Amino acid sequence: MTAHNAPTFALIMFLTGVGIPILAALNGGLGARLGSPMAASVILFGLALLIALAGAAATGSLGDVRLSSAVPPQFYFGGLFVAFYVIAVTFIAPRFGVGNAIFFVLVGQLVSAAAIDHFGLFGSLRFPIDARRTAGIALMIAGVWLARRTG
Repeated sequence: MTAHNAPTFALIMFLTGVGIPILAALNGGLGARLGSPMAASVILFGLALLIALAGAAATGSLGDVRLSSAVPPQFYFGGLFVAFYVIAVTFIAPRFGVGNAIFFVLVGQLVSAAAIDHFGLFGSLRFPIDARRTAGIALMIAGVWLARRTG
C-alpha cells in the first residue's frame, strides 16, 4: 500500500463496513419474510454470483475463474467463511438484533485480524502485536461494547 492509495482504501473499507449491518438487516428481513433464512441466503449468493461473474467478464478475468492445484487448498476456504457469516447473520440478526449480532462479529474480526497480522498468516503482511496495538484493540472492543450497551 502506498500513502497515495491509503485514503481510497480506507474509504472503500469503511463503506464495506457500513454495508455489513445493512446486509444483515436486509437478508435477515428477507429470510423472515420468506420464512426461511436458508432461502434468503441462496438468493443472496445467487445475486452475488451474477454480480461477480459480470465483474469478472467486464475486467477480462472470467477465464481466470478456476480451481488450480498450484494454489494451496486453504486459500479456497474463503467461500466457506462467507457462507457461514451470511447464513449465521441471516438467521441470528432478526432474533438477536442486528447491532448485537454485528457487535460479536466485530469483536471476532478484531481478534482474528490481530492474530493474522501478528503471525503473517496466509501470506499477509506481518504487523506484530505490541503493547500499543493490544491497547488499541482493547479500546476498540470496549468502544463497541459501550456503543451496544443499553440502559
